[in-house]
Amino acid sequence: MSHRILSLSISLEQDVVLARQRTRQIAELLGFGVQDQTRLATAISEVARNAFSYAGGGRIDYQLEGETAPQVLIVTISDKGPGIGQLQQVLNGRYVSTTGMGVGLAGAMRLMDQSSVDTGERGTVITLKKLLPPGVAALSGPQVGDLGSQLAKGPLASSFDEVQRHNQELLQALEDVRARQEELIQLTAELEDTNRGVVALYAELDEKAEDLRRADHMKSRFLSNMSHEFRTPLSSIRALSRLLLARVDGDLEPEQEKQVSLILRGAEDLSELVNDLLDLAKIEAGKTDVRAAPVDVANVFSALRGMMRPLLSSKVDLLFVHDEALPAMMSDEGKIAQILRNLISNALKFTERGEVEVSAQVTPDGRAMEFRVRDTGLGIATEHLPLIFEEFTQIENRLQRGVKGTGLGLPLCRKLAELMGGDLKAESTPGVGSVFIATLPLRYAEEDPLHEPSSTDRALALDPERPTVLIVEDDPATRLLYEDYVRGTRYQPVSVATVHDARRMLAMIPVAAVLLEIVPPEEEAWRLMTEIKQGDTDPLLIVATDNLDKSKGLALGADAYLSKPAERHDVLALLARLDTPGAAPLSPASGDSVA
Repeated sequence: MSHRILSLSISLEQDVVLARQRTRQIAELLGFGVQDQTRLATAISEVARNAFSYAGGGRIDYQLEGETAPQVLIVTISDKGPGIGQLQQVLNGRYVSTTGMGVGLAGAMRLMDQSSVDTGERGTVITLKKLLPPGVAALSGPQVGDLGSQLAKGPLASSFDEVQRHNQELLQALEDVRARQEELIQLTAELEDTNRGVVALYAELDEKAEDLRRADHMKSRFLSNMSHEFRTPLSSIRALSRLLLARVDGDLEPEQEKQVSLILRGAEDLSELVNDLLDLAKIEAGKTDVRAAPVDVANVFSALRGMMRPLLSSKVDLLFVHDEALPAMMSDEGKIAQILRNLISNALKFTERGEVEVSAQVTPDGRAMEFRVRDTGLGIATEHLPLIFEEFTQIENRLQRGVKGTGLGLPLCRKLAELMGGDLKAESTPGVGSVFIATLPLRYAEEDPLHEPSSTDRALALDPERPTVLIVEDDPATRLLYEDYVRGTRYQPVSVATVHDARRMLAMIPVAAVLLEIVPPEEEAWRLMTEIKQGDTDPLLIVATDNLDKSKGLALGADAYLSKPAERHDVLALLARLDTPGAAPLSPASGDSVA
């Protein structure tokens, strides 16, 4: 919704000075800083001077657009002159004139967030737009009316005073430039010194990194070789111990039986440690493969239920909870079972009474399975949670002496989860219990599907022969929906979740259309719209949002304004206009029809 602030007529040369004064006053009342006040006053007065010089006069209209912050100051300068010839050369800065025509217009437009020129034989209309500064509250209609009243009552300086003020501004600008030049010279000298230090530091870091890589490689080889060397004698000890306990060579005395049992238990514990060390060494060496195959979570839970039954005590219940309609996973069933087996075993060790509950559910974005192992055990202090995922680290507690453990189980589980493209984290409250959450992708891929690929990777993966539609949407489900819309056309979608990522993508690739949600921070999203429409390519801009400030969106250049989530037929109808040569340009009216 537009709110009129003021209108001025340009019929005398003094009116150009008046336009400069009024613009500065309006900018000050709207909350613009001193520099922006000067920029606005300079831009408007320059365009007003062109209207007076080349068209004999004109009119300036000031209005405020939008109901939410940041609102848009829109200044329209119109005249009934002969129009601007060679407009494109003027706007590109290539037009040469003895009077300076074109230099001022192009410069004025660069000082604004958005601008447009409509010129012809019946006259010229130049529209300049500037978003209000961050933190300035939106003004209502009555407040804008009060602002107009303040302008009417405010005194106007003389032309001499205005020229004097203009000179002061120029002197201040020159002083700022000189100060910045001195700072730049000093900064350049400091950077040269810093660069020399950085080069030396990089050389030292490269040397240290090479030492670390060599040490890490040697550690992995040592663990692998040691594990293999230990396995054979340990297997022999276990086999011989079982033979003795089976009394193949005769009876054992009670004390002998006790001693052999201790030998067998120690060998089994050591064998488990060796297996964990070997698994860790394989993962670190990159020699562990994920063998993806269909995985039924219900079958995994059924196998674990039988496997863990011998570890249960009469005081602890083991519960498995899952939805019967869980989708099948495409992953490594053995590694999933290994992770859950370790987590359940740990939970049973440190739960004296109560229950251990194992559950599975699909994440809200529909791309991963979340396994939870919850217990009612001792719990872990918050400051100790990061330590439990470090190798050979165990947190002291009153049950520690009565249970076996090496401190390798949880680090191994996390590495296995990361190997499959997932993650493992823990939440715990001392005295209440712990929850271990393993999040694994429904479909394993070589590249981690839980993390978005980088902007550069997505840009490189695009087909240069197909026009691109950039989707800016922070909700993953809606983002996937819009991607599906576009895939059915000759266009290719690329989606981002933030304004920052959208700017990076726009800097790397040309886009034919932008489907934009006013994502937080909303002020930055509005500013992104002005940048998109000010660019050289001027793509089709479709705003699909819950934000109801439709008039501001159309004023900032949106070709269409849709309610979220946008319907497939609306998006495809708008894209189809790009495929129709000579189609009439979209207007705010057409935006209304699809809203």
